[in-house]
Amino acid sequence: MFTSNPFLALSASIAPEVMQTYILVMIFLVAAGTLFDVVHKGSAKYFFQNMRKTKGARPVGGGELVSIAVQTAVVDVLASGEFCNLRRRVAHLLGMYGFVLYVVATAVMVFDASAGAFWVLLWWIGGLMVCVGGYWFWFFIRVDVAAEGNSPWRLVRADLFILSLLASVTLGLVWAASGGGAGVLFGLYILATTVLFAGVPWSKFAHMFFKPAAAFEKRLSKANGSCANLPTQTRDDPAQQERHSMELLRDAPMDMGLGIKREAPRHY
Repeated sequence: MFTSNPFLALSASIAPEVMQTYILVMIFLVAAGTLFDVVHKGSAKYFFQNMRKTKGARPVGGGELVSIAVQTAVVDVLASGEFCNLRRRVAHLLGMYGFVLYVVATAVMVFDASAGAFWVLLWWIGGLMVCVGGYWFWFFIRVDVAAEGNSPWRLVRADLFILSLLASVTLGLVWAASGGGAGVLFGLYILATTVLFAGVPWSKFAHMFFKPAAAFEKRLSKANGSCANLPTQTRDDPAQQERHSMELLRDAPMDMGLGIKREAPRHY
């Protein structure tokens, strides 16, 4: 099971060219959906405006710019450094690297009928990593469940990505374990996969493309000093004390209310 290419068995019912065309269509849908998402939400416009705003700040040299890019790639992208919560970071890394292995191995197995057991094993490992990280996140780490006490079965549009991803990978693994071939399981697998890749404009799929740009812009703003123009949020700042909604807390001591720190945070 872990060494047999399930798409090779499928070729007896569906021509390999059909599956290859399907993969190309999914790639096109992801690219088109991401562009639509960026334009619709104004992400690109926001980043360009922020870059123009920082032109008057301290200039950043070429070497420092390369260092910032490397830090962004290694810390923020490859290691998911944005997550302070260790459990959430591990779950995210399992899902991210598992998804990459799963997608790459799928493309290789579909386009190359002679793909060996190595790619099949990578396909299974990647799919299982997605399932472990995804289900762990869905049932135990989600903020609205762990911190806010909402039902784990509560669904919102933001859940489209994780649910379609888990459905696609889970059905794919079950389909492969059952011997492959064209049938009901394969139809459900294709349906979930189509929702995953075609639903980019309505899900969080596109964030994997523009979040590195956001991380780079954040590090750049810290390096050139433009982030120093942001208002402070410390309670010892007179301006922040005056704008406090509760007059009782305007002159409160700095250590007041720190009892909440006795409970370990379970949020982002």
